[in-house]
Amino acid sequence: MIFIAEIGLNHNGNHDLAGELIKQAKYSGADIAKFQLGWRDKEGEINNLDENTILKLKKWSDYYEIELMFSIFHEEALELSKCIDHQRYKIASRTVIDNPELVKKILGEGKETFLSLGMWENEELPFSEFDNVKYLWCKSEYPSLPWNLKNFPKDFTESGLSGLSDHSMGIEVPLMAIMRGAKVIEKHFTLDKSDTTIRDHALSINPDEFRNLVYLGRNIHKNLSIGI
Repeated sequence: MIFIAEIGLNHNGNHDLAGELIKQAKYSGADIAKFQLGWRDKEGEINNLDENTILKLKKWSDYYEIELMFSIFHEEALELSKCIDHQRYKIASRTVIDNPELVKKILGEGKETFLSLGMWENEELPFSEFDNVKYLWCKSEYPSLPWNLKNFPKDFTESGLSGLSDHSMGIEVPLMAIMRGAKVIEKHFTLDKSDTTIRDHALSINPDEFRNLVYLGRNIHKNLSIGI
């Protein structure tokens, strides 16, 4: 199982808070702390991450022994991400639709790449010519409400999906995904769900909830083979 703490923009533009989020993600059992690179990133915007900031994030993640990963939103962000050594990429649902050439360029580097399918409407999986792509089922709705999850996979393995990029409230949907074969769970992570700086805080889970998700999820995954 891989658990990704999607920090995203939940640092509110405060890079010291970003370091605390990395630390708490590690203490909560996450394997990966993920940020967004290239989204709301202009001068003065909340997610303006320059090379010095990325190097600082990398120092924090190395110190706390957690993998650092970025969602890449444009070519400049891709080049900026190369200022550090990292083993994987993430591609957001909107990038799959809006910039397929960027997706191909990222996949062409050969690194394992998680790709969200929240806006993909075709039956066949995109970019299947690449063997380093890992597909994450996703509902591009913030938050994703239970009654709108009608096409939630019954079997992730049979569907060719590696896991779930989740926007629902709580941990029930990710646990259901694990019971149905998901091996990767990406979940928005915050220290304060009541923070109104950006809407992502409300659909995120806090360290205690993330810790519970990891504990239950790993045990469910370990015991899936029990029975006839």
